[in-house]
Amino acid sequence: MTHETPQTTGRHRVVVIGSGFGGLFGAKALKRADVEVTMIAKTTHHLFQPLLYQVATGILSQGEIAPPTREVLADQKNARVLLGDVTNIDLERRVVTSQVLGRETFTPYDSLIVAAGAGQSYFGNDHFAVHAPGMKSIDDALELRGRIFGAFELAELAETEEEIERLLTFVVVGAGPTGVEMAGQIAELAQRTLKHDFRRINARDARVILLDAANQVLPPFGAKLGEATKRSLEKRGVEVRLGEMVVDVDERGLTVQQKSGEQERIEAVTKVWAAGVQASPLGKHLAEQTGAPVDRAGRIGVNPDLTLLGHPEVFVVGDMIALDNLPGVAQVAIQGAKYAAKEIDNRLKGKAPQKPFKYFDKGSMATISRFSAVALVGKIRITGFIAWLMWLAVHLIYLTGFKNRVTALLHWAVTFLGTGRAERVATEQQIFGRQALERLEHGAADLVSAPGELDAMRERLEAQAVEEARLTDSGERGVKVGS
Repeated sequence: MTHETPQTTGRHRVVVIGSGFGGLFGAKALKRADVEVTMIAKTTHHLFQPLLYQVATGILSQGEIAPPTREVLADQKNARVLLGDVTNIDLERRVVTSQVLGRETFTPYDSLIVAAGAGQSYFGNDHFAVHAPGMKSIDDALELRGRIFGAFELAELAETEEEIERLLTFVVVGAGPTGVEMAGQIAELAQRTLKHDFRRINARDARVILLDAANQVLPPFGAKLGEATKRSLEKRGVEVRLGEMVVDVDERGLTVQQKSGEQERIEAVTKVWAAGVQASPLGKHLAEQTGAPVDRAGRIGVNPDLTLLGHPEVFVVGDMIALDNLPGVAQVAIQGAKYAAKEIDNRLKGKAPQKPFKYFDKGSMATISRFSAVALVGKIRITGFIAWLMWLAVHLIYLTGFKNRVTALLHWAVTFLGTGRAERVATEQQIFGRQALERLEHGAADLVSAPGELDAMRERLEAQAVEEARLTDSGERGVKVGS
């Protein structure tokens, strides 16, 4: 089934791909421009990705970090939102093709902002994902929540010490900000939140391991903050193992290889993959049409004004671009999207082009655990409680929506001042739903009925309803059949 989106006005058409930081801020920056904005995204929400680990460990709900995109843009009259996974960008015809549940939509554009972001990279070992989910989506976070809390539940039922140990061993792969934050929160979960909740096991016996092939924690933060973070994690019971590369992952554990070549097996049911990112496949797709270079992480080379080689009407922003060694952080996407939006508006008004894009680094932060964080702002390095307060303030500011800020603050108070966690619900569907969908040839599209099947189902339901009503009206309910 195909569908072409109609042009509702005669205004300049801007298509924005992605609802992350780049997509959302790009669309919002065009609010007062004389354009028609169409955002196409494969999810219906804007994800505040830096707080995904808090969803995975039961601190926040997914709704608090992922408000509906339509709600966020509801008051922007020149913007509309389409659900769909972009499968093709025809640069010659200037048409974007998106798909959802077998339905194809074709959306023409005059200007294009590609902000499709990045996904998890398993460095060529994509089969690791089956047993070691990443941390890039709401689905990832909910699956990990189910795996983490489920491990404690299964440990309570375990019959041998060996099984208990395997269930209570949690391995986080990747010592960047996400890995550090995840490891710290799992340790705090075991040490504080769950310490009185079980009768047969002692949750505080849980073993949390942070692995990385690099030789330091948080490399972008520098050696000093990296070492401070490592000491802080170890003080909280996290085993930090550096210079060790994961070479195999299965349901019950993983194998790591040290620099010496020696390999070791670690028995652990719950694994979290927080190492490496891979840019959206759309980067390679655009490169094939333009000849633009693509690096090993799938990021595409762009002009200094963020436009695509030979296509000044196409802007690429955020994690997808290889330009000036820019980091893959939210601020790069936000500033790049605003730059692109302003350039589009300037062109329509006949103004001169802007100077080449220049990123303003506002600093980097990462939490270690309750009341402890690290922050790098310019040349200033801060650790401990002050850095944690700075982290709180910055993340509250960038959370979308007043309601989300208030509820997040309340949940943080419950978690950090007390021992509770507001979001501890975990189901089998959360844990196994992703794997079940991946086993279908066409994913969720295989679960959607064809129109003819729906008509037949409707007839059966209508006949059943008529029979139910007849039994009630004739007084036949509760009457012995054949009496």
